[in-house]
Amino acid sequence: MASTDTGAAPLLIVEDDLALQKQIKWSLDSFESVTAADRETALLQQRRHQPAVVTMDLGLPPDPDSVSEGFKLLEQMLAFDPGVKVIVLTGQNDQANALRAVAIGAYDFLAKPFEPEVLRLTIERATRLAELQAENRRLQALHQPDALAGLITRDTEMLRVSRLIERVSSSDATVLLLGESGTGKEVLAQAVHTSSKRQGKFVAINCAAIPENLLESELFGYERGAFTGAAKTTPGKIETANGGTLMLDEIGDLPHSLQAKLLRFLQQRTIERLGGRQEIPVDVRVVGATHQDLKQQISEGRFREDLYYRLAEIVVNIPPLRARNGDAVLLAHAFLRRFSQEQKRGSMSFSEDALKAIELHPWPGNVRELLNAIKRASIMAETERLSCEDLGLPAPPAGEMEAERSDLDLRSVRETAERQAIVAALARANGSIVRASEILGVSRPTLYDLMKRLAIK
Repeated sequence: MASTDTGAAPLLIVEDDLALQKQIKWSLDSFESVTAADRETALLQQRRHQPAVVTMDLGLPPDPDSVSEGFKLLEQMLAFDPGVKVIVLTGQNDQANALRAVAIGAYDFLAKPFEPEVLRLTIERATRLAELQAENRRLQALHQPDALAGLITRDTEMLRVSRLIERVSSSDATVLLLGESGTGKEVLAQAVHTSSKRQGKFVAINCAAIPENLLESELFGYERGAFTGAAKTTPGKIETANGGTLMLDEIGDLPHSLQAKLLRFLQQRTIERLGGRQEIPVDVRVVGATHQDLKQQISEGRFREDLYYRLAEIVVNIPPLRARNGDAVLLAHAFLRRFSQEQKRGSMSFSEDALKAIELHPWPGNVRELLNAIKRASIMAETERLSCEDLGLPAPPAGEMEAERSDLDLRSVRETAERQAIVAALARANGSIVRASEILGVSRPTLYDLMKRLAIK
């Protein structure tokens, strides 16, 4: 079974009786295992090794005769990893607590004294179940469409936005995407559709790009003869998106005269074509998007408040590119790979000055501006190595490159991060070293050593 050769996570044995702990470990010598004698060490070992299976005695220090510490540990382990299989070891006449542990989420229980072979079989069965569940999750992920394939980011806030999009996609809630032009609102709207269970089309319409006198017929469609030139009955964008998702881009530019009609559709989920009298039921998920401040427009009487609250069931704020840590350079590399392949320019790259210039530029046009700059440079550059001049960006100030090297010194960055994390943990723990070490996932001696090295008192 589990061994050092398999690379599997080790078995965790939690037992305060050191003699029994050693005996259990010896009887399970075919497993790679780690041990703990109290709740604090057990939590530390779980964070460090992330075991799939744990054997645990409910009676733990400071009071081995009480099971409260054991139940607390069980709850904390399941909170950290809901999939962990905990096998509870109890006294001969302690079936009530064993059943309570199973009700909380323990995988199984054995009464002491137990047969080592029975424990071995129970652990093997639990390990196999954990492996099957992990494989099932992996296969589900493989068969799930990569809804956010078009989104390239490592920024914390954008990753939070991605997780929010994945969560809301399974519902039919109306989503409102707010962000500056060029931040990727359509990519996220398509992700909402792709990761939903809707089988219909993704249809997008830009409310600012179509003249007001044509927008109503584009949205709602028209019957034959509804107006001069209406030679045949034509369904609108809303009807075309039936069973799918409709993106209303630049919803802030929707004419006031059409806002009431759109509100009625969102409430009734029916439409009437221009020149028609029949109500047509439509099942469509609506995603609105705008770069404008809709609440400001409401206060100025240019946008209906009731329509806003219909659209804003889920609001997603998309940060601009200048606020996404490291994303400008990450995207620049991805775009350059794409365009150098399209232009058959071989392996193109950026100079150090160009990379720094990309980091420093505020990119008011966001991702769209960056994409256009890289595309233009990949076509026009005379060499395979793009400079600031090729990108149309000013060279970084003198001394900026040296400052960057200092900022990216790994030891300095690590010490700064460790200091910030320790200070925050101590503040949250109200100065308690025990609690702070639990929060940080390290032992108390390790925390003391770190505090001494970083001169934290």
